Amino acid sequence: MIEAKNITKKFRQQTAVDNISFNIEEGENFVLLGTSGCGKTTTLKMLNRLIEPTAGSIYINQKNIEEQNAETLRRSIGYVLQNTGLFPHYTVAENIAVVPNLFKWNKEKIRLRVEELMRKLHLSKEYYNAYPNELSGGQQQRVGLARALAADAAILLMDEPFGALDPITRTKVRTDFINLEEFKKKTIVLVTHDVQEAFELADRICLMDKGKIIQTGTPAELLFKPVDSFVKTFFDEQRLQLEYKSVTLQMLWQFLKDDHSNTSSLKEISSQTNIWQALEYLNTNNDDSVSTKNNNTVKEINYASLMHAFNQYKKYN
Repeated sequence: MIEAKNITKKFRQQTAVDNISFNIEEGENFVLLGTSGCGKTTTLKMLNRLIEPTAGSIYINQKNIEEQNAETLRRSIGYVLQNTGLFPHYTVAENIAVVPNLFKWNKEKIRLRVEELMRKLHLSKEYYNAYPNELSGGQQQRVGLARALAADAAILLMDEPFGALDPITRTKVRTDFINLEEFKKKTIVLVTHDVQEAFELADRICLMDKGKIIQTGTPAELLFKPVDSFVKTFFDEQRLQLEYKSVTLQMLWQFLKDDHSNTSSLKEISSQTNIWQALEYLNTNNDDSVSTKNNNTVKEINYASLMHAFNQYKKYN
């Protein structure tokens, strides 16, 4: 879906992005992660030509974006900012409808799409004709998400979309967004400095430092197969929690015990459940054991067997 080849961006004598290349598959959630000033936002903005690269090429659907009209390109890509970027003199409905109006959708189609997204993002109908300054920060961010999704673009770029929100609101808005059907269908490029957010949302993480890509891989690959000491130490502060969140029951399958004589009476959880979620489930539901299925094979899981399997996984990865 997206291919960047040897892209560099210089601002006068400063190199913000230094000769990086990456590919993003269709339907993938690709997270640009790193500390402030590492080049991740500059990289994101080059994908829709808000910033032009000094060198290198970017292709979307195998077409060089430099050969496309910049305005047309931007209309075809959803874009979410940290500070929402809402037009203060537009109502909620008018803000959401900006791109559909540019595409000259008919009024009824626009109205139905606006109402659909407001419902899915838990925005009450009473806010339809409200202005941004009448909304809370979380509500404004939901409007920004709705606006980016309104024209149903195949690609969605997100620049620290939840960063300006307080922790509780951020978690709620992020969870609601993840559960949207639209989220699951799109190719998403997300910039964040929040490690937990990256691990929660990413199929693959691109870890950057000083304008360069240090390592790209799945969350588990970055944790268990770091390419250097920078990658290893970057996650040290939150390592155990991140490991629990990046390893699924399916990944532990060969290390889980085969004794499943009582599984028919147990509650079942998905093999795609990560260790963190499985532990939460066991604790919240006061269950000693649960079952899980993978390729028609059923296994019983309890706290002891889960920890044993996890330790074995770490030993061999």
